Amino acid sequence: MVYRFRIILDNDTEDDVFRDIEIRETDTLEDLHNSITQAFGFDGIEMASFYLSDDEWNQGEEISMFDTSEGYDEVRLMGDTKINDVVHEMQTKLIYVYDFFSMWTFFVELAEIVEEAEGTDYPNLMFVHGQIPTEAPQKNFEADNEFDDYDEFDDDLDVDDYDDLDFDENWN
Repeated sequence: MVYRFRIILDNDTEDDVFRDIEIRETDTLEDLHNSITQAFGFDGIEMASFYLSDDEWNQGEEISMFDTSEGYDEVRLMGDTKINDVVHEMQTKLIYVYDFFSMWTFFVELAEIVEEAEGTDYPNLMFVHGQIPTEAPQKNFEADNEFDDYDEFDDDLDVDDYDDLDFDENWN
């Protein structure tokens, strides 16, 4: 079978930039990585990773190009991971990050699964929309607002009441 993916640049602008790529389900994530870099005009020499994602595009497990864990953790590698091992009807989304200094970030979504077409070479760049900017879009990282009401000086301790400042009780 052939998987059809839409790869969308996360650019926080009104300009949509995406590519549609067909690739065999038994190809590896490294093959998909190479197809994405070629489709967007990257040289392909920078580090990259795929991340499993849920329906809200939350980043999950990393699948990287190289094992940089120095043997401490087991790492899934792109070259060893077939596409159909991580993408299927129930798991359709991946996040792809290329060049960790620039942080080119893409949403990769399985659009459909089709029969292989006779005479078609895969991977196949099906459709191109939009021009990739010269520089990676800046990311705005925002924390949850759960600590907005926190006041580090509001600890119910009366510093004028020296009787409550017992050394043994309040020693950190």
